[in-house]
Amino acid sequence: MKTEYDLSKIKSRKNPYAVKLKRSVTMRLSEDVIDCFKQMADEKGIPYQSLINLYLRDCVSSHSGV
Repeated sequence: MKTEYDLSKIKSRKNPYAVKLKRSVTMRLSEDVIDCFKQMADEKGIPYQSLINLYLRDCVSSHSGV
């Protein structure tokens, strides 16, 4: 490997995965719901927002949350 690379001639391009990125939203959730997800997330070692996203994704895929 080189110790240094010249990146000045590289052209930028759009991220092909940009449509799959997450979008920030504001939601009002009950304190007990947030506390429950935070506790489960701590047990699993993941951020609670990610756990909420996984739960909602599962609900959407099984149509139980729609």
